[in-house]
Amino acid sequence: MEELARLAGITVRTLRFYRERKLIPPPRREGRVAWYDDQHLARLRTITALLERGHTLNGIAELAEAFDSGRGVGDLLGMEVPTEETPVRLTPEELADHFAGEVTPENLAVALDLGYLGVDGEEIVHISRRLLEVSSALVREGIPLGEVLRTGAEVRTHADALADLFADLILRHAPEETLHRLRPLARSVVDAELSLALDRRLRKRDNPM
Repeated sequence: MEELARLAGITVRTLRFYRERKLIPPPRREGRVAWYDDQHLARLRTITALLERGHTLNGIAELAEAFDSGRGVGDLLGMEVPTEETPVRLTPEELADHFAGEVTPENLAVALDLGYLGVDGEEIVHISRRLLEVSSALVREGIPLGEVLRTGAEVRTHADALADLFADLILRHAPEETLHRLRPLARSVVDAELSLALDRRLRKRDNPM
């Protein structure tokens, strides 16, 4: 216990408190000896990262219970299953391979916060194959995963605003059931406008005057 607390950068008293709150799973016991492993250390570091991001211990306890019971974190955070995005099931090792060792407790905390990751038994579920492929491609290009996640959070804010604009437009002139049928049109508009915006950005870079 003392060694685990030291590696996690917390006190033994704090570790005992986390155990009492069931924030970490119990150790493996051999007689009177309690053995902790890397999973316990990773959990403690993730708890620290979540606390630094402003999560409460009660909220972290719910996340920990979701991991241990196999409930989806996306469901826990109130996110509905996406209707068009394809979730991806991964082992922890496969997730780490996608991001070249950048699956740190801090980045994991951000991904949990955004609802990108969920848990189903011993597997990790990424909410979107497209987002997984794009983010891993950016990391392979040398962009830190933390920066990718922070940008993703900003993009989500703008995407929510765009979705509201499109929904308001449709619902002013058509019944609500039309919204789902016409959503491909919204994606096409956003894709075209983003492409044109990137064109303008590149022209501005090449011709600053």
